[in-house]
Amino acid sequence: MANNQSYAGNGAYPDSYYAASRNIIRTPKVLEGAVTADVAVLGAGYSGLSTAIHLAEKGYKVVMVEGAGIGWGASGRNGGQVVNGLNASLDTIKRRYGDQAGAFVGSLVQEGGKIIRRLVSQYEIDCDLKNGNIYAAYTPAHMKELEHKKALWKSYGMDDHQMLDKAAMRKLVDTDAYIGGMLDTTGGHMHPLNLTLGEAKALESLGGVIYEQSPVIRVEHEAEKPVIHTAKGSVTANTAVICGNAYLGHVVPKLVSRVMPVSTQMIATEPLGERADALIPSDMCVEDVRYILDYFRLSADKRMIFGGGTVYGGTDPADVRAKIRPNLEKVFPSLKGVKIDYAWSGNFALSFSRVPQMGKIGKNTYFAHGYSGHGVTGSHLFGRILSEAIHGDLSRFSQFEKLPWIPFPGGRMFRAQYSTIGSWWYQFKDAFGL
Repeated sequence: MANNQSYAGNGAYPDSYYAASRNIIRTPKVLEGAVTADVAVLGAGYSGLSTAIHLAEKGYKVVMVEGAGIGWGASGRNGGQVVNGLNASLDTIKRRYGDQAGAFVGSLVQEGGKIIRRLVSQYEIDCDLKNGNIYAAYTPAHMKELEHKKALWKSYGMDDHQMLDKAAMRKLVDTDAYIGGMLDTTGGHMHPLNLTLGEAKALESLGGVIYEQSPVIRVEHEAEKPVIHTAKGSVTANTAVICGNAYLGHVVPKLVSRVMPVSTQMIATEPLGERADALIPSDMCVEDVRYILDYFRLSADKRMIFGGGTVYGGTDPADVRAKIRPNLEKVFPSLKGVKIDYAWSGNFALSFSRVPQMGKIGKNTYFAHGYSGHGVTGSHLFGRILSEAIHGDLSRFSQFEKLPWIPFPGGRMFRAQYSTIGSWWYQFKDAFGL
């Protein structure tokens, strides 16, 4: 992660439930002077950590540079939901890029979740990982969408989904808001910041070195041996990997126009005790299938963590509690007036195609970004694919690298306004069940 409009420069975590309940308190090591590595990774979120761990497991000397603290950005602020797939559906990928691309993506969309479970098990990461992800439907059109998704995924060999009528849905989530939904048994949820902190500890156990509170000011990505520069030091490596995503800022000008930061907001209630078990008896995570969606789950200490909302351009709303509370109370009327202990916002990187991007700038500098709200699993997958490419196996990297990226209409100045206007159409469809 590099400096950006939201980075205060002191490395402090936002006032989130995750920061307040993190189980590892690190003593940051600031980069000072010139160091060398086999691989230098910019950004200590999921993409960077996954790349670094997979490479360190192969014996590479990895140095990671982070502008704030481990998981300071989206990786430590998100909804904590292990949701399979990309933002762009397999239908969309197949239609845009052909049958081969559809089959390729269909073969790996569950891999990110498997990577997370492997890392949690192998490195004994304490992050409250639980199984089960529910897609919730408000309208018959949503149910048809889910039925199609189930059939499509089954055609690619994934038979892990179960349709839910209203009664079955009510047994899993105690609300009248939904007419049904779909259960993905391979999904799940966890404490996202504790996952990143555990992955950082795993990387260090493998010999990796992490420098925190060291904002990157420049990257020499065209050099034979790329160099990552901070105010007080530099890392020269055989290979560099840029994983700043929504918080990269303008450090690498070539990547600025490829993605747009978009903020989403979350709240965490006071601990609900036995009430929590009644509200979500399944203890699974839930997200609805609207364009501007809500998502929620229970924390380990029985708080309701509820998120939603979108602000294109990555600015924060004036009052997160006021924005998200009505959505919470619509789904769970019994929580009307419940005390909200934490409210926070965070940015994810949106690509115009809704397909994440990976590629190279210069001979030995790789990048990955643009998960478009589906970064928990996608970033872990892309980290593995980047590690394969750096290790000499370009087969899967090349498949993603060749997918064309599309610039945002309106350019950098008007892309947020354009996207906002475009989203109105999808909100209209959601509102009228189209």
